Amino acid sequence: MAAGILTGAGLAYYALCLWSALRFSWRAEQSRIDGPSFVPPVSILKPLRGADPDMYEAFRSHCLQEYPEYELIFGVAEADDPAAALVKRLKFEFPERRIELLVCPRLLGTNGKISSLVQMLPEARYPYLVVNDSDIRVPADYLHRMMSPLGDPAVGLVTAPYRGVGAGTLPSRLEALSISTDFFPSVLLARELEGGLHFALGSTLAFSRTALDAMGGFDPLLDYLADDYELGARIAAAGFKVVLSDTVVDTHIPAYTLRAYCKHQLRWGRTIRESRPWGYAGLVVTFALPWAVLTTVLAHGAGWSWLLLGVTALLRGALAVAAGTGVLHDRRVPRDLWLLPFRDGLALLLWTIGLAGRTVTWRGDRFRLQAGKLTRLP
Repeated sequence: MAAGILTGAGLAYYALCLWSALRFSWRAEQSRIDGPSFVPPVSILKPLRGADPDMYEAFRSHCLQEYPEYELIFGVAEADDPAAALVKRLKFEFPERRIELLVCPRLLGTNGKISSLVQMLPEARYPYLVVNDSDIRVPADYLHRMMSPLGDPAVGLVTAPYRGVGAGTLPSRLEALSISTDFFPSVLLARELEGGLHFALGSTLAFSRTALDAMGGFDPLLDYLADDYELGARIAAAGFKVVLSDTVVDTHIPAYTLRAYCKHQLRWGRTIRESRPWGYAGLVVTFALPWAVLTTVLAHGAGWSWLLLGVTALLRGALAVAAGTGVLHDRRVPRDLWLLPFRDGLALLLWTIGLAGRTVTWRGDRFRLQAGKLTRLP
């Protein structure tokens, strides 16, 4: 009985997510037709640690922007960080761009990324800032699309949808599928149900210094794991709107092993649990496909249970295509639809494990996570 009820709740969740995806697609199309033009000078801040094979192309995409005035400021904690060599190569390839490399040696809190941002901020010349992850690859109109909503003084932050580019291993493909067909639909639904976004995504944080100052700057985030979520939440709490852009960026996913994938998902899950505890508890209804399978097993294959399973699978696939392909333009989603039952079953298992425990592994270090804050473990 419980499995059947959870399946029904999950079907309602899928339907609401599908509705949210269709509404976002329609609004994005209207925005592209009617959107205002706002092109202030921008400082792009990119804190770095380590290098990966796709990082340089991600850097290059920021230098190819069709935008009148912007600067790139990279920060590393140590001068011999491998990423520093890539920034020097970038400066050589694009001498016409203002590209700065800063060494940020002070560890001001447990979050090294925010420690670097605190030290990078004084070097930024412009009143509008963009912070994004080191592996984010962006289209040529990225800055135009990100800055446009900030022309409204009520808007304090703009964040961007993102799709994962898998490295070829099965767990890497599962991660990409999770982003396009599970995580992003949940973001769209939260946006509809909560009357707008009240958090942000680390793929892009574009905001004004006015909004940053209103929330107290970067310093309050020094010990938080979900710094992107906190930045958006605090800017929203300061009275500004948080807007989801209509541009989509790419994030490159490592060649995860199954063990590494599970560790990453578990860290992500515990981060959500600490940031939005009721939201994490509510995720139980998002696993309609595994619940439908369990219902069929418990009903001993009764005809109605197979019908329920078929409807659930159909709606799950429709949502995956609408959000993953229709909104994020992720061409890999149709190819990987067959992985959805395995992905959803594994996600339910990891969600259950994530209900307990506070230990997470981040960038090779172990931390205790409590109330969203990190405490380093020996």
